[in-house]
Amino acid sequence: VQLVESGGGLVQPGGSLSLSCVGAGFTFSSYVINWHRQAPGKERELVASISSTGDTTYYRDSVKGRFIISRDNVKNMVYLQMSSLKPEDTAVYLCKAVLGVRTYWGQGTQVTVSS
Repeated sequence: VQLVESGGGLVQPGGSLSLSCVGAGFTFSSYVINWHRQAPGKERELVASISSTGDTTYYRDSVKGRFIISRDNVKNMVYLQMSSLKPEDTAVYLCKAVLGVRTYWGQGTQVTVSS
């Protein structure tokens, strides 16, 4: 089983970045996929979530209107489009696949928002 994130990097405040998460070794299309983030010294937090079919999404309040989560079950991919980025969005972003008690985590990708 693998979940691999990509797309992180350094971006200026107000800029945009698009993250990707690809899954392998499990029935990707059956799983809810979450994006979490963890900043230094802070607890990991849920940023956005998308249902297995993509019909339902959730965003934490601080990213509503700025982030968009989507998925392509043919490609086993989930995306997180981030815009109007703020320094407080700086964190390691991780994707998580959930189906009942089964959970798989990726290793994460660093996003740094700084001028």
